[in-house]
Amino acid sequence: MPPRKTNLREQLVATAAAMIAEQGTAGLTVRAIAKQAGVADGVLYNHFSDKEELLAQSLVTHVRNVEATLGELPEPGSGSVEANLKAHLAYGLALHRAILPAFAGLIGQPAVLERLGDLDNDSWRDRLAAYLHAEKDIGRLRPDADVGTAAALIVGICHETVLSGLMPHTPASREPDVGRIVATVLTGIR
Repeated sequence: MPPRKTNLREQLVATAAAMIAEQGTAGLTVRAIAKQAGVADGVLYNHFSDKEELLAQSLVTHVRNVEATLGELPEPGSGSVEANLKAHLAYGLALHRAILPAFAGLIGQPAVLERLGDLDNDSWRDRLAAYLHAEKDIGRLRPDADVGTAAALIVGICHETVLSGLMPHTPASREPDVGRIVATVLTGIR
């Protein structure tokens, strides 16, 4: 059980996030979260409008906890664009490997995913797109570079690589050739 927080709402989010990290989201119940947090079931509804709000907040916390273990992303203008994109792709793959199993358990709960989309969460995809826009602004990428498509390609590779390993009866995708992927992306934006 996570350490007690002075704010019960924060404690409940931290408890649910820890449970998501340990067991995913499939079958995660309000009762189990309350029991793990050491509170009565109904207490959750004093702090959240519904289970979906609690799970969405907890997923954001889970993602942030994972990201805290992945290190810093490169700053625009530092190093080479190629090395920086390799770092972004490695970060994205590690992030997706750690968080997609939790999201897979929510396929049958679109209300949670909708709530998650409503939250202001600074996603890695947003940071990757901002990085590419900044590189374009300082002239290290072509002025007409389609950085949105480049970001979507990199994120899509992360999704395909990780999801193919999670789906039943789908052979696990081999580790992507990061150098080849980055070279392909750079061909389109340099």
